[in-house]
Amino acid sequence: MDSGGSTDMTLAFELKALKALADPNDVFNNARQWTEYVGVVSEKPTYVVTNFTRKHRVRQDFFSGPRGVEESLENIAQQFDTDRHVFVGVDEEDEAMAEATGWEFLHVEDAADAAGWTLATDDEETETAEEPSRDDWP
Repeated sequence: MDSGGSTDMTLAFELKALKALADPNDVFNNARQWTEYVGVVSEKPTYVVTNFTRKHRVRQDFFSGPRGVEESLENIAQQFDTDRHVFVGVDEEDEAMAEATGWEFLHVEDAADAAGWTLATDDEETETAEEPSRDDWP
């Protein structure tokens, strides 16, 4: 991943992009070497993000909480004043969201290739995607 020699970057992963990686904890630890802040945003309820990050021991600097992705990216950019804000996503919708909020977009496969991260196999993605839902959770 070429950060132009600067670590003055905020890196946000869409939850779907993080789930597409084999070892999210390793990805975050690696990203911390060349970014200032790294976190997760999602349209999913907060507990879904929290459960995933706890399960994978991901220590994040920020997450979207009850806000949607667009509002989260806008707030994160204001709160974390770095030279670059990069959004790692999975599809055209994510790319449009990045463009609408002034973030650079990087597809998870391109990010993984550039940074040397391993993508999850279909089995790993399916296991993660099938986490039990909690109807009794707020």
